[in-house]
Formats: sequence, C-alpha cells, structure tokens
Amino acid sequence: MCDFTRLPDLALRRHGGSVVAASDESFAGKENLIRPGKPGFQAATFDGRGQVYDGWETRRRREPGHDWAIVRLGLPGVIRGVVVDTAWFTGNYPPHAAVEAADVAGHPTAAELERAPWVTIVPRSPLKGDSEHLFEVSGERRHTHVRLTMYPDGGIARLRVHGEPRPDLSVWDGLGLDLAALENGGLVTACSDAFYSSPHNVIAPGLARNQAEGWETARRRDGGNDWLVVRLAGRGRVSLAEIDTTNLIFNAPAAVTLTGLDGDREVPLLPRTPLRPDTPHRFRLGPHDPVDHVRVDIHPDGGLARVRLWGHLG
Repeated sequence: MCDFTRLPDLALRRHGGSVVAASDESFAGKENLIRPGKPGFQAATFDGRGQVYDGWETRRRREPGHDWAIVRLGLPGVIRGVVVDTAWFTGNYPPHAAVEAADVAGHPTAAELERAPWVTIVPRSPLKGDSEHLFEVSGERRHTHVRLTMYPDGGIARLRVHGEPRPDLSVWDGLGLDLAALENGGLVTACSDAFYSSPHNVIAPGLARNQAEGWETARRRDGGNDWLVVRLAGRGRVSLAEIDTTNLIFNAPAAVTLTGLDGDREVPLLPRTPLRPDTPHRFRLGPHDPVDHVRVDIHPDGGLARVRLWGHLG
C-alpha cells in the first residue's frame, strides 16, 4: 500500500465532498464515486436502468468523445495521491482514465468549473477491471476540485483523493476555531497504533456515528500507553479541549493527557484526567504560550470518537 493512502481522503462525502457535475450517469449515479467504504455488489439485482452498481456508470457511447465527473473536494488541499477503483466493473470498465485538478475560489457553478484552468495530476493511464489503481501525485499546489475523465465510457466505483488539507483560514480572522480540525488544516502526523481505525477520524468533520468512525487501538500488554500527535491548523493557543468517547462503551481510555509541542519545547495543557465511556468531555485549559502541535496521550489504550481543540491562531 502506498504511503499516501494513509492521508485523509479530501474528496470523501463524509468530509464535505460533492460530485457537482458529470457528462452522463445513465446506469449508476455520480454521487457513488465519493461514498465512504468499499463498494458493494449483489449479482442479478436489476432496476429500471439495469444491473445495480455501487459506483458511477455511463451509457455506451456511439459517438466520439469521453465521459467525465467533477468533484468538489470537501477538504481543499495538496493532493499526494489518487485511487481509481473499478471494483465489480468487469465487462463495463473504461480502458483508460485521467485526473485533473483546479483551484477555484468561492462557490463556482458547474459551468464556471468547466471553464476553469485545469492541470493534469494523473495522465491518461490504463485501467483494469475490478481493481484498485494507485497513482502518486507530485507538487505542492493547493486544489479545490478534481475532474475524473474516463475513456471512452463505462463504470468506476470509487475515486479517492488523498492529501493534506490546506483551507483558506481568512474567514476566521479575529475569531476562534477548532485548531485540530481536518477542514481547518489539522493533520495527525504520528500515532502509536491504528489497529482498528485511522487516527485521522478523530479530527474529521461531524460526529462519529459508530466506533468505527473514531480511532481505536489494539489492547496494550506492555504497560505503556497509546498516543497521537496533531499538527494544528497554525501556531496558536488552545483554550478548550473536547475529548469525545461517544460509542466507546467498553473500550474507552481510562484517562487522557494533552501536551503542546513547539519545536523541541513541551507545554503542559491538560494533566492526566479521567475519562468516562460514551461521553463527550469538555476541558477548559489555562493560558499558555503558542504551540503548533498537540500530543494526545490516552491511558492505557482504547478509542476516541473525536478530539476538538478550540482556540486562536497566533
């Protein structure tokens, strides 16, 4: 597995992504491209369009051209890699695909996006049926949208756009914000264990609907404790920490500790504090010097649904 797949999926519907336009979706809807989870399939399941597919499928072309779909990233940012998944498409997958990206301010219409300046991040590449295709992407440019093109037609189950969030934080000038949130540019840069689920889940938008949408570690047998490090949206001061163990009933940590990091300097933010299962906790923090990372230690192991670190930049 490529390292980029460990980064958040910037296009995921759960992260605010949307498929805003497509050339055609005669057989299966474009919105399926960015659904969470693996694509499903049940043979001999038909509706008025034909066999039901958990993906995007266009009609058979009888004229020159190709099909495309434009995705607004829920988390604008720097793209490190793309996954084009043709799961379950065997006799109806496209033989080639390409991906472009654009950085468009505001809330553009589909027509405005079609006229936007697009750059190629994945050149036209061959595809196989029922397969995941991983493409690394280079460059440091920020993008807000991607355009998936398939040649000439067919079906693609999922499009994953992995990278590092780079939002426009100017809207928060003078206001407080969640310095840890993915949508604000937070990122989990290290963790001790991700056995059951990704640590990026704890800073994802919205509430966790079940324990799989949080972060959960294996059971520790060595006397230590688990931890993760969050790179904040920017250097700042945290005044309120939310540590949410919702859905973690028999596997919540017994306690949590928060430590601010600024280069080699450590800043105590929250001493070891007991946690309750299946509970959103809120802790006011005292005054402290600015930090750019926060280490979250859970004692000894278990899971967290969400971590929110409210404060001010600067």
